[in-house]
Amino acid sequence: MANALESVTREQVENMIERGDVVLVDALPTISYAATHLPGAVSMPPETVDERADRRIPNRRTDVVVYCANPTCDSSHMVAQRLIELGYLSVRHYAGGKDEWTAAGLPLEGGRASAPATGETTTP
Repeated sequence: MANALESVTREQVENMIERGDVVLVDALPTISYAATHLPGAVSMPPETVDERADRRIPNRRTDVVVYCANPTCDSSHMVAQRLIELGYLSVRHYAGGKDEWTAAGLPLEGGRASAPATGETTTP
């Protein structure tokens, strides 16, 4: 059963965060999440979806928005598709990701929240 992945805009994500009726999923590597992530987001890189989904998003009817760095990043597509396969009913994709969010001057959370968002990661 394949579902088409619906996209959302930055403005829609802002409104969802403001209303508090969404789980944001950061699909980037854990080190990138620790540095910066959208407000309230949970970390779920592709290789962790099966182990983390039930704990991070226990209600399969929850509105979920998955993002990564920018439109060229594939991790968010992989995570979103796996969540749909696991039975989540409202999974959407924010293609602009952290790069677009940061370019709009919106706040990030994390250890380097004042640093620019990037899809690049380094090994510690």
